[in-house]
Amino acid sequence: MQPKTFSQRTEDVVRKWHLVDAKGRVLGKVAVEVAGWLIGKQKITYTPNTDGGDFVVVINASEVEVTRNKAETKLYSRHSGYPGGYKAISFAELVATQPNKVIEHAVNNMLPNNKLRDRRLARLKVYGGAEHPHQGQLAQ
Repeated sequence: MQPKTFSQRTEDVVRKWHLVDAKGRVLGKVAVEVAGWLIGKQKITYTPNTDGGDFVVVINASEVEVTRNKAETKLYSRHSGYPGGYKAISFAELVATQPNKVIEHAVNNMLPNNKLRDRRLARLKVYGGAEHPHQGQLAQ
């Protein structure tokens, strides 16, 4: 007799808190690690169609690194939809002004493009410095 396939239910999900220090680490490596925890792939109970991931707190986002000369050449762009509405900002400028946006953008692109993406990103907390208000949750 073959065992039944396990399928996790949403109400049975147990979420943990993880702390990631991005100081001196490469942006892509941090994003892969964080995305795996948000999806819940490290758990035995992983089910692709259920949001079973954990909470992740990333600190020192302002000290994340990129390889080679990407700090000057990597561009984050957007367009308002109006003529002349194209805006582009380099990695170095974005880290100086909004370091959390760099991590959030990288993790967003690592997650699968489905209906669970927004819920997973809501569990990501990114801070530019070492201080964060989630010390109580991490102590569990």
